[in-house]
This record gives sequence, structure tokens and C-alpha cells, in this order.
Amino acid sequence: MSALATKLRQLRADAGQTSSIASARSPITVLPERSAAKSKGTSPSTHKTLSPDLRRLLQRHAQLKRGPAYLASNDRDVPGIELSPGLRYTEANVDWLAPPDIVDAAFARMESVHHRRLLHFDTETTGLAGGTGTRAFMIGAADWHDGRFRIRQLTITSMAAETAMLRTFASWLADDTVLVSYNGKCYDSPLLKTRYRLARLPDPLTGLGHLDLLHPVRRHWKGQWENCRLATAERELLGVVREDDLPGSEAPAAWLTYLRGGSARNLRRVLAHNNQDLKSLAGVLLYMARLPHQ
Repeated sequence: MSALATKLRQLRADAGQTSSIASARSPITVLPERSAAKSKGTSPSTHKTLSPDLRRLLQRHAQLKRGPAYLASNDRDVPGIELSPGLRYTEANVDWLAPPDIVDAAFARMESVHHRRLLHFDTETTGLAGGTGTRAFMIGAADWHDGRFRIRQLTITSMAAETAMLRTFASWLADDTVLVSYNGKCYDSPLLKTRYRLARLPDPLTGLGHLDLLHPVRRHWKGQWENCRLATAERELLGVVREDDLPGSEAPAAWLTYLRGGSARNLRRVLAHNNQDLKSLAGVLLYMARLPHQ
């Protein structure tokens, strides 16, 4: 701020003004003038003589003092238990389908795999562009455990909790885990690998088998359906029609709103959306495993 203050003083001297930086509520304050224009903050003559550089610096200073927009909501409840500061964990065990011991993965041009090795996973992120500026704020993973479908979800409610989330997810992976995703090879997996690298943590995903359902779905039904999104596949193959579902495109805004002090309502809807994604992954997988070999 010292450089900014020095620049402001210099610009004021160049402009011959005696105005000063005001509070965040009044970015520009000038010496009082007895005129009707006083109620608008500055007099017309003063406004005209402020240089563009000075005006920009005054506005920037006011924004810095004001800080980011902060919302105040009483609805701040994020489901689950807190594993560490800012990291929430939820787990649900549901009766969802009955997998065979050995799942035939020939439809995906892979070898058959025991269902206990499968881990369905899906991330909710701050954007769809990818790159180092995009991060996952939620990781969902599901497997068949003790005869039921176990859904585990990790949600970070602060930026600082990302490393703890990545460590926890890594602990769910074994050397023989086979990942199941929908477009995860192109999006979720590379994104998480980048986040592990930036967090200076070992990458637990490289070397694991990965069954990406998007590609075989496209091979079978491209041109027959309006698109091959997971929502379309679950409707056509499983008869799943979602109600009050928060579109994935709105997930980033739901999380950022919560970080700024806003309501957790839409963040809870993201959890529900992610939960259904995981169930649909398993449903589409088993449907395709029963298809005749081609």
C-alpha cells in the first residue's frame, strides 16, 4: 500500500488537488463546498479536475479496503462430519443393484474385474475449463461394501482444506483399484492429478485401471439419442428422471456463494447431484456389462 499511497500523493500534486482517500463507503472525499452538488459526494468542478489515473487509483484503494463481497446467511449447514478443519465427510449405504462377482468389461475393451475392485468416482469443480486454476471442491466415490452400495463424499468448505481432501481420497485407493467414471479420463482424473502435483503429494491415480463409460455409451447410442450425457444415459437405460436437480454448471456458483458467507442450500443440492451421479455410474456400468458381445 505504500507504493499506492506514494503514487496517489504524486498524482494529487500533479493535479493540484487536496482530495483524500475516504472510507469504503465514500471512495472520494473533497474539501467541502457549499453547493447543491455536495449531496452527490463531489462538486462538479472537483470531479472535472481529477485525472483519470487518480480516479482509478482512488477506486482501487476503496475496493481494497472494502474487500471481497461477503454475504450473511443463517443457512450454513453442510451435511457430514468434519474430518479436519474445512473438510466435511458424508457416507451413505444404500440398497442399489446387485452386481455379479465378476463384471464383464468387454464392452469397454477391458478385462473382466471383480466388483469389489471397482470404485466409481465423480468430482464437482470450480469450472469446466481445467488447468491449474480449476480445483475440485467435492469428490464423491462409491463401491459395493458388505453387500450394499457405499457412497462417500468429501466437501471442502475452505480453500485450505484441499490437501486434506486429496489425502483422504488417496487413502480409498488400492494398487488394484479400477476406477469407474463418466468422462473421467479426459476431465476428472487429469484435474485431480494436477491438484496432487500442486499440493506436492504423490499421485495415487497413475497406473490404476480406468473404465470410462462415456466412450462405450457413445459407440452404442451416438446418433440415436439427443446427446450422450450421463443424465441422458440414466434416463434411457435406467429410467432415472431427476427432480429438483441442480445442473452441474451451477455447482461452482453454489460453492463460491457458500465461501462468501451465503446459503448452503445449493451446496447441499450439489451433494445430492453428486450422489445420484455415483448411483447412475454403477447402473450404467451393470447395464452395459449385460449387453451381448459385439
